[in-house]
Amino acid sequence: MIAPPQTLPDLLRRELAADAARPLLTFYDDATGERVELSVATFENWVAKTANLLADGLVAEPGSRLGLLLPLHWQAAVWCVAAWSAGLVVDLADPLGADVVVTGPDDLAHAAAAGVASGAEVVALSLRPLGAPFADPPPAGILDYGLEVAAFGDRFQPLAPPSATEPALVGEDGLALTQREIAGVDLGGLARGDRVLTATSYATWPALRAGLVRPLGAGASLVLCRNLDAGSLVDRLTAERVTVVTGVTPPADWPADVPGAPPRFVPLSF
Repeated sequence: MIAPPQTLPDLLRRELAADAARPLLTFYDDATGERVELSVATFENWVAKTANLLADGLVAEPGSRLGLLLPLHWQAAVWCVAAWSAGLVVDLADPLGADVVVTGPDDLAHAAAAGVASGAEVVALSLRPLGAPFADPPPAGILDYGLEVAAFGDRFQPLAPPSATEPALVGEDGLALTQREIAGVDLGGLARGDRVLTATSYATWPALRAGLVRPLGAGASLVLCRNLDAGSLVDRLTAERVTVVTGVTPPADWPADVPGAPPRFVPLSF
């Protein structure tokens, strides 16, 4: 009998062994027209490079807290899994007070001020296509992720792999979860082969659970939609063969305009 996954990295290793070439994550930004598709292997490559940046570049120790000031984006998913791979704690309760603060362009000033006040390491993501660096350098003292991550290795081998009982997340209302609790989260009815669409950022545990952890745990695929154009939702669902929708308000006439068997809507709170 195969032992169930005990840590979040266990889930990713399981998917690599099952089918490294299958699509794991498809990202859309309807404001820019961007579309990115990552296989399991490509996603794991980004996770490994980012975990190496954390452990070797920033010397972030297991148990350090990581704050994410990012919109819904494929790189936000990478950073969550990289943090858990390196034994860090994703801090949703106080991201600006974390030891490492990861920000996009919109929150650059807040993150920079927090870094100065607390001595936190601040990493900035341009969120440009293909993980490109900023066109104009971020302020002094802030690392440009697009420039820095390229120097780090494609395989991550921590000196001390995270254990099942180590803390992995702090969230709203005093929530605290271990690696095992995240890796073994209830799947909410998801199954291998499902394609899960969400348009809600990972700022809360329900959104992170529904839009990343459950799909990874179930062996499902993700369709992340930033700046979702409600008028294109039906076409998106059809083109991406979506089977489950979460973090989106269903249209009033749902499912009248969806051909075939419509996806099921799952509330974030479920």
